[in-house]
Amino acid sequence: MIKQRHLSIALTTILLWSCNSETKHTDVANNIQVEATSTLPIGDNAQNALDWNGTYKGLTPCADCEGIETELTLNLDHSYILKTNYKGKEMNNFEEKGNFKWDETGSKITLDYPKENPYGYFVGENTLTELDGEGKKIKGPNEEFYLLNKIN
Repeated sequence: MIKQRHLSIALTTILLWSCNSETKHTDVANNIQVEATSTLPIGDNAQNALDWNGTYKGLTPCADCEGIETELTLNLDHSYILKTNYKGKEMNNFEEKGNFKWDETGSKITLDYPKENPYGYFVGENTLTELDGEGKKIKGPNEEFYLLNKIN
Protein backbone atom coordinates (compact mmCIF):
# COMPACT_ATOMS: atom_id res chain seq x y z
CA MET A 1 0.00 0.00 0.00
CA ILE A 2 2.79 2.45 0.91
CA LYS A 3 4.71 1.56 -2.27
CA GLN A 4 1.63 2.28 -4.40
CA ARG A 5 1.17 5.65 -2.70
CA HIS A 6 4.83 6.61 -3.25
CA LEU A 7 4.59 5.49 -6.88
CA SER A 8 1.43 7.59 -7.40
CA ILE A 9 3.08 10.66 -5.89
CA ALA A 10 6.21 10.16 -8.00
CA LEU A 11 4.20 9.75 -11.22
CA THR A 12 2.08 12.83 -10.45
CA THR A 13 5.20 14.88 -9.77
CA ILE A 14 6.81 13.76 -13.03
CA LEU A 15 3.64 14.54 -14.98
CA LEU A 16 3.33 18.04 -13.52
CA TRP A 17 7.04 18.74 -14.01
CA SER A 18 6.91 17.65 -17.67
CA CYS A 19 4.22 20.26 -18.43
CA ASN A 20 6.63 23.08 -17.62
CA SER A 21 9.70 24.13 -19.55
CA GLU A 22 12.48 25.40 -17.37
CA THR A 23 15.43 27.30 -18.67
CA LYS A 24 18.47 28.66 -16.94
CA HIS A 25 20.31 31.72 -18.17
CA THR A 26 23.59 33.12 -16.95
CA ASP A 27 23.90 36.88 -16.59
CA VAL A 28 27.57 37.20 -17.50
CA ALA A 29 27.86 40.86 -16.48
CA ASN A 30 26.68 40.16 -12.93
CA ASN A 31 27.94 36.55 -12.76
CA ILE A 32 24.60 35.15 -11.58
CA GLN A 33 22.34 32.38 -12.80
CA VAL A 34 18.68 33.21 -13.48
CA GLU A 35 15.94 30.59 -13.78
CA ALA A 36 12.81 31.15 -15.84
CA THR A 37 9.88 28.77 -15.86
CA SER A 38 7.08 28.98 -18.39
CA THR A 39 4.11 26.76 -19.14
CA LEU A 40 3.76 25.67 -22.74
CA PRO A 41 0.28 25.41 -24.30
CA ILE A 42 -0.89 21.81 -24.30
CA GLY A 43 -3.73 20.36 -26.35
CA ASP A 44 -5.78 21.47 -29.28
CA ASN A 45 -5.96 25.03 -30.56
CA ALA A 46 -7.35 26.68 -33.69
CA GLN A 47 -4.10 26.25 -35.59
CA ASN A 48 -3.80 22.50 -35.09
CA ALA A 49 -7.41 21.38 -34.55
CA LEU A 50 -9.61 23.44 -36.88
CA ASP A 51 -10.02 23.36 -40.64
CA TRP A 52 -9.09 27.06 -40.76
CA ASN A 53 -7.94 27.38 -44.37
CA GLY A 54 -10.54 28.68 -46.82
CA THR A 55 -12.51 31.81 -47.64
CA TYR A 56 -14.39 33.95 -45.11
CA LYS A 57 -16.87 36.74 -45.86
CA GLY A 58 -18.72 39.40 -43.94
CA LEU A 59 -19.90 43.02 -43.86
CA THR A 60 -17.87 44.97 -41.29
CA PRO A 61 -18.66 48.47 -39.98
CA CYS A 62 -17.32 51.57 -41.73
CA ALA A 63 -17.04 55.07 -40.23
CA ASP A 64 -17.82 56.91 -43.47
CA CYS A 65 -19.58 54.40 -45.73
CA GLU A 66 -22.43 51.86 -45.68
CA GLY A 67 -20.15 49.00 -44.67
CA ILE A 68 -17.08 47.11 -45.82
CA GLU A 69 -17.71 43.89 -47.71
CA THR A 70 -14.72 41.82 -46.64
CA GLU A 71 -13.52 38.56 -48.17
CA LEU A 72 -10.42 36.93 -46.71
CA THR A 73 -8.88 33.73 -48.07
CA LEU A 74 -6.37 31.90 -45.85
CA ASN A 75 -4.08 29.35 -47.48
CA LEU A 76 -2.19 26.46 -45.89
CA ASP A 77 1.15 28.07 -46.84
CA HIS A 78 0.20 31.04 -44.58
CA SER A 79 -0.52 33.34 -47.51
CA TYR A 80 -3.77 35.28 -47.84
CA ILE A 81 -5.86 37.33 -50.25
CA LEU A 82 -7.91 40.15 -48.72
CA LYS A 83 -10.62 41.74 -50.86
CA THR A 84 -12.54 44.75 -49.58
CA ASN A 85 -15.42 46.69 -51.11
CA TYR A 86 -16.32 49.98 -49.41
CA LYS A 87 -20.07 50.21 -50.12
CA GLY A 88 -21.23 53.65 -51.19
CA LYS A 89 -17.74 54.93 -52.04
CA GLU A 90 -16.57 55.88 -55.52
CA MET A 91 -13.19 54.11 -55.23
CA ASN A 92 -14.26 51.05 -53.35
CA ASN A 93 -12.63 47.78 -54.47
CA PHE A 94 -9.24 46.79 -53.08
CA GLU A 95 -7.22 43.57 -53.05
CA GLU A 96 -4.18 42.82 -50.89
CA LYS A 97 -2.01 39.72 -50.92
CA GLY A 98 0.52 38.75 -48.32
CA ASN A 99 1.33 36.42 -45.46
CA PHE A 100 -0.08 35.90 -42.00
CA LYS A 101 1.36 34.48 -38.80
CA TRP A 102 -0.13 32.68 -35.82
CA ASP A 103 0.27 33.93 -32.26
CA GLU A 104 1.92 31.75 -29.60
CA THR A 105 -1.46 30.35 -28.44
CA GLY A 106 -2.44 29.17 -31.92
CA SER A 107 -5.78 31.01 -31.67
CA LYS A 108 -5.12 34.33 -33.45
CA ILE A 109 -3.60 35.34 -36.78
CA THR A 110 -2.07 38.63 -37.87
CA LEU A 111 -1.89 39.72 -41.49
CA ASP A 112 1.19 41.58 -42.70
CA TYR A 113 -1.15 44.35 -43.94
CA PRO A 114 -1.32 47.25 -43.36
CA LYS A 115 2.29 47.63 -42.27
CA GLU A 116 1.59 50.28 -39.61
CA ASN A 117 -1.31 48.52 -37.86
CA PRO A 118 -1.82 45.00 -39.27
CA TYR A 119 -5.22 43.32 -39.15
CA GLY A 120 -5.67 40.60 -36.56
CA TYR A 121 -8.33 37.91 -36.29
CA PHE A 122 -9.41 35.39 -33.69
CA VAL A 123 -9.87 32.03 -35.43
CA GLY A 124 -12.99 30.10 -34.42
CA GLU A 125 -14.96 27.17 -35.81
CA ASN A 126 -15.78 28.39 -39.37
CA THR A 127 -15.41 32.04 -38.29
CA LEU A 128 -12.87 34.84 -38.05
CA THR A 129 -13.46 37.66 -35.57
CA GLU A 130 -11.67 40.91 -36.34
CA LEU A 131 -9.56 42.20 -33.43
CA ASP A 132 -8.75 45.73 -32.33
CA GLY A 133 -5.27 47.30 -32.51
CA GLU A 134 -4.31 45.63 -29.21
CA GLY A 135 -5.28 42.15 -30.40
CA LYS A 136 -8.51 42.00 -28.38
CA LYS A 137 -12.06 41.29 -29.50
CA ILE A 138 -13.97 44.46 -30.28
CA LYS A 139 -16.66 45.14 -27.67
CA GLY A 140 -19.73 47.33 -27.91
CA PRO A 141 -23.07 47.53 -29.69
CA ASN A 142 -21.59 46.56 -33.10
CA GLU A 143 -19.29 43.73 -31.98
CA GLU A 144 -21.29 41.04 -33.85
CA PHE A 145 -20.56 42.87 -37.13
CA TYR A 146 -16.83 42.15 -36.90
CA LEU A 147 -17.43 38.49 -37.73
CA LEU A 148 -16.46 36.81 -41.01
CA ASN A 149 -18.09 33.46 -41.80
CA LYS A 150 -16.43 30.67 -43.74
CA ILE A 151 -17.98 30.11 -47.18
CA ASN A 152 -15.70 27.31 -48.43
